[in-house]
Amino acid sequence: MSTAPRTTALDAVHRALGATMTDFAGWDMPLRYGSERDEHQAVRSRAGLFDLSHMGEITVTGPQAAALLDFSLVGNISSVAVGRARYTMICQEDGGILDDLIVYRLEERRYMVVANASNAQTVLDALSARAAGFDAEVRDDRDAYALIAVQGPASPGILASVTDADLDGLKYYAGLPGTVAGVPALIARTGYTGEDGFELFSAPEHAETLWTALTEAGAEAGLIPCGLSCRDTLRLEAGMPLYGHELTTALTPFDAGLGRVVKFEKEGDFVGRAALEAAAERAAAKPPRKLVGLVAEGRRVPRAGMSVVAGGEVVGEVTSGAPSPTLGKPIAMAYLDAAHAEPGTAGVGVDIRGTHEPYEVVALPFYKRQK
Repeated sequence: MSTAPRTTALDAVHRALGATMTDFAGWDMPLRYGSERDEHQAVRSRAGLFDLSHMGEITVTGPQAAALLDFSLVGNISSVAVGRARYTMICQEDGGILDDLIVYRLEERRYMVVANASNAQTVLDALSARAAGFDAEVRDDRDAYALIAVQGPASPGILASVTDADLDGLKYYAGLPGTVAGVPALIARTGYTGEDGFELFSAPEHAETLWTALTEAGAEAGLIPCGLSCRDTLRLEAGMPLYGHELTTALTPFDAGLGRVVKFEKEGDFVGRAALEAAAERAAAKPPRKLVGLVAEGRRVPRAGMSVVAGGEVVGEVTSGAPSPTLGKPIAMAYLDAAHAEPGTAGVGVDIRGTHEPYEVVALPFYKRQK
């Protein structure tokens, strides 16, 4: 028996705007409101407004909250200052990635872990199981928050017009409690688009107030509502991994080229340490497949799972692919054998329905904003 997808607090707003909706990780979410390309380019040049309320918020509190997170995650979470955030991962005992996360330290003994929607229950279950023996509480707060993002070069000015929070002093990967459009919110300078921007965590009952205020404040700056489709092309251009594509339980952080998030220097044991130490040694001795960018010479779009070929041999696999509105060409991320992973490597193609389409190997990201 199928279960109807969950809806966010902004569901009526999306439908009133004529959004095309889609089932994403058990949630009914806006895929697009009009043109995906227009939405993408609005974020790159002006600003876009996103509903991200499907993301999974988990609160960890107590005297040993930091110790629990240090044990459960690969990062050194106890070193995160109050008001700052850290990108990290939660792994299995064998080092396989369960999810990539952002952890906010809201108070000395209170953290918010934000998981991907598709993995929120998995992360909650893992943290709850790993909490045994720690003086800390793990709480499912997915229903306690709505999450709205305003992203793009005009976003600081737009948000500044509806809040008295010190946005100029808010660093990247930091968050502060404030008031936006008269309602309380956690204002975080984070995002998944490659642009400057903010993510606003509020009570669900305040979501429409925030959305409306930001829409009105951004009208002159060219802000428009944006769906999940352009969010995917934005993160792809920015070289940001997506769980289920670039990250899976079959890969360790070292396999994914993200070994830097694993902090062996932190005190005590953590889940997956032995397996990750072995993975780090293997990567140092013989580099695994490397995550690289591919830019098409033609117009055919590569898709996840397609083989990358060179000299008649399969040398890798596409993990994500789409037309790039910024580059004007199809692009992809792919894991390639080390021998073919250097930018400029010749003779590399993608097998698209039996035809080997030529692609240029490039370093990630495809796009980097001017600061």
